[in-house]
Amino acid sequence: MLLLSAVLFGGVFGMKWFGNKKMNEFLNAMPAPAVTVSSIKAQEMTWENRLESVGSLVAVNGADLTAEVDGVVTNIYFDSGDTVKRGDLLLSLASASEQGELKRLQAQAELAELNRKRSEQLFQRKTISKSEYDTAVAETNVAVAAVQAQKGRLEQKSIKAPFDGQLGIRRVNVGQYLGVGVAIATLQKLDPIDVDFSLPERYLSILNTDLKVSVKVDAYGDEVYEGQVQAIEPKIDPQTRNVDVRARLANPDGKLKPGLFATVVISLASSDAVVVIPRSSVNYTSYGNSVFAVQKNPDAGPPPEEPNPMMGPYTDLEVIQRFVTLGEARGDYIAVSEGLSVGDEIASTGLLKLRNKQPVIVDNSNAPKPELDPHPPEG
Repeated sequence: MLLLSAVLFGGVFGMKWFGNKKMNEFLNAMPAPAVTVSSIKAQEMTWENRLESVGSLVAVNGADLTAEVDGVVTNIYFDSGDTVKRGDLLLSLASASEQGELKRLQAQAELAELNRKRSEQLFQRKTISKSEYDTAVAETNVAVAAVQAQKGRLEQKSIKAPFDGQLGIRRVNVGQYLGVGVAIATLQKLDPIDVDFSLPERYLSILNTDLKVSVKVDAYGDEVYEGQVQAIEPKIDPQTRNVDVRARLANPDGKLKPGLFATVVISLASSDAVVVIPRSSVNYTSYGNSVFAVQKNPDAGPPPEEPNPMMGPYTDLEVIQRFVTLGEARGDYIAVSEGLSVGDEIASTGLLKLRNKQPVIVDNSNAPKPELDPHPPEG
């Protein structure tokens, strides 16, 4: 009975193992069904050499106006958004006590000057000593200096525009007590305007103040503002290894405002021929970037007389995965420095369905068209 049971169960498990083995062999031998993709050929383009960066707009002259002394606001001579000239009076504080003190000091200075003149006459007659005359001269100088100091304190009660520019929103009102350092309004000179940005230190050798820049800001879409490099920081940032650069732009209409985020392009004099492909055709992975090159399948054989519904349409094309070295990206294109040649056909869509040696059917009827300066529709 034991021998009979062993033979019986051994036969059952043996048949199971043999069936699974043959099934796996059949599945492994079954060719993969073809995948429909669109394709494009690598092409050569001439790209102007340029450097790209991002930065911020800053005013050539800009300041938040504040008072140097405390006081009550008595008069305001500007409105929010006014354009002012250097030296224009903007605001005055209560100054009655300072003016009274100035008159007192002026009277003392006049008296000291009279005493000096009398002492000078007496000294010329040799009636008083030289030291007495020097004392009268010193007292006159002290009185005049006190008058000048008081005039300076009185001047601090009036706030004037330090340079030409446009005022912002008024932050104070008449009758308000204004403390030291409290902002009255911002004053910004908008024309011209600067843009500050940074570039990696490896570009330091080609940077100079003759380079032209093109600037775009998100606030005005595709509108381009032209300018020129104004200054290059003589020190490299030890933390980022970047060099700071400042360019100056014309801004006659005042549309550009300090603080706006800007995209900066520096145009260089040279240009290079590069091999480019659409950015959508690159398979980005942590172990390297690759593309799927379309080629003839040497093992495809002739088309079958009767189509196999499980395999789909016949194709003699397959894809081979190639690792590539990428360069600069512009618009929908990206440059390839290694791994592809001009004219190589690669899959441009459907990359998630592909693997090495995958049979493919190329259908470019609905393939997207890449552009160097794309303008996607706003949805």
